[in-house]
Amino acid sequence: MATTSESPNPPYQDLHASSALQVDWSWKKWQSRIYSPSAPSTTMYTVHYNFFKSPDITVKAGPSSPSSSSSSPTTSTVIGTGILHPISINADYTVHNRKGKLKALKRWTTEYTHLSYAYASSPEGPPAPMRWTSSSHFKSWDFICLDEREMPVAKFSANWIGLTKVATIDFLGPKAGSEAARDEIVVTGLTLYSCMVLRVNNLGNLVGAIFARPGPIKEREQEGGVKETGDGKAKAKTP
Repeated sequence: MATTSESPNPPYQDLHASSALQVDWSWKKWQSRIYSPSAPSTTMYTVHYNFFKSPDITVKAGPSSPSSSSSSPTTSTVIGTGILHPISINADYTVHNRKGKLKALKRWTTEYTHLSYAYASSPEGPPAPMRWTSSSHFKSWDFICLDEREMPVAKFSANWIGLTKVATIDFLGPKAGSEAARDEIVVTGLTLYSCMVLRVNNLGNLVGAIFARPGPIKEREQEGGVKETGDGKAKAKTP
């Protein structure tokens, strides 16, 4: 199935993270809690998972209420959602109600792209094409997000052996402190990681990879003008 793309000297190794977030998993609630290691008592995001109906992932601001569950998230502000597919190797997401797509650039290696408004050169300009690549180690599976200049801006590092502390998210570069960039990376990073976990455990995605059309995202795909069929092929939506 999918493999990781290895790099002998990943560029992010030469940079220091300006900020970082910790992702903790709760087996009891079937939720993730995201917080800054410098303020561990303050929950910045709560992530709800529901793999039986769409969306599969819901990222909400702040802590969950005592009565919330993965299938019935609280009414707090929704930051974004992630949608996985049983056959297609691509994934869909929303960030602040703006739809987006994580599209595979290659069939058999972990290399994806999404169009970013948070990292665009200007608010009124076109979104910036971002590229996700990955590398795996003994204890972690790292997903590195590169901007349109191929500079690393974030790293989502999943912990292979962690039972509760399952991941960290590092933010790099001049927008490391940007709330919009942070929201986007949290949503796309979680969605991509979940997509890859599904791919390595699901034979349907193997079929989807065979019929996939990897490559950069076209404007009509980003705007929802293309709907993927079950075999991973693109089909134009009718008005």
